[in-house]
Amino acid sequence: MSVIEGSILDFRRLDLLAREDSIIHRLDPRTKVLVTLAFILVVVSFDRYAVNALLPFAIFPVALMAVANLPTRFIAGKVLTVSFFAVAIGILNPLLDRQILIQIDGIGISGGWLSFISILLRSALTVTAALILTATTGFGAICQALERLGMPTIFARQLTFMYRYLFVLAEESQRMSNARELRSCRGTGMGIRPYASMVGHLLLRTWERAERVHRAMLCRGYKGNMVTQKSAGMRLWDLSFLLGWITLFVLLRMYDVPRLLGHLTMMPHL
Repeated sequence: MSVIEGSILDFRRLDLLAREDSIIHRLDPRTKVLVTLAFILVVVSFDRYAVNALLPFAIFPVALMAVANLPTRFIAGKVLTVSFFAVAIGILNPLLDRQILIQIDGIGISGGWLSFISILLRSALTVTAALILTATTGFGAICQALERLGMPTIFARQLTFMYRYLFVLAEESQRMSNARELRSCRGTGMGIRPYASMVGHLLLRTWERAERVHRAMLCRGYKGNMVTQKSAGMRLWDLSFLLGWITLFVLLRMYDVPRLLGHLTMMPHL
């Protein structure tokens, strides 16, 4: 399976997961969007050397994955793929920041290693939260929720069409790649040079495909408004979910839970 085909299947699997039925899936999309945004903002607000304080935030993605019955291996695989970018960003930190900040059994750990681990944790937590949001809501519903929360309509429409256009682009790329491989003889035409021509043809083919899709939409009565399923509005359970998680995030941000637990365990028994 090619990389393009694998990417298409991943996007489609997220859409299929969003059609499942669970307590998390049935929540109002605005609730899940707000909770996820609050989670990401709180996680990225920590000091660059924060490591222990970030660990309790794993309760959010773990709890949602368990309740929504999401495939752990699939989500972990996507997070691991993105983690390579986080590694590329922070790999030089141990070389640039060598000041010893903590000692563990006589082994000094520099600030560079702490910041590097902190980057990995932030990346894993935020990407997992975004994937869970997509897998339990669907990208179209997310765009609709953002629009109802105040995002300009034009931006929400552009996001929706961009997401759908990715499938068109990927499918055309897959067809061209398959045709290129079938017409190659002993590796002829499989180098880097033919890619420039392929990219140009890909742009033209996807542009024409998008034009046909647009004309089909106009024939079906499209007038600039997306026909989406109307939400019943926020219920008591949605508000409880929203306030409960945001309260927990604020408490975890204000208090270093691992350090507090460490002090309690180290206190002498009276």
